Amino acid sequence: MIVLPSTGFIRLPAVLQHIPVSKSTWWAGVKSGRYPKPVKLGERITAWRVEDIHALIKQPMIPADK
Repeated sequence: MIVLPSTGFIRLPAVLQHIPVSKSTWWAGVKSGRYPKPVKLGERITAWRVEDIHALIKQPMIPADK
């Protein structure tokens, strides 16, 4: 597992190392607002702010069916 820096951007594979869900679950969560929105860094480059991922990790666990 990679260590998250305190600031910057990370790509989806690194996000999923810290948030144990599948890609399809992650994207469904982004669409529903459960997970943070990505930032487009280029035409084919999508990333997430590390600060948003840190905040997500610190949130209390909420069951998926709520």
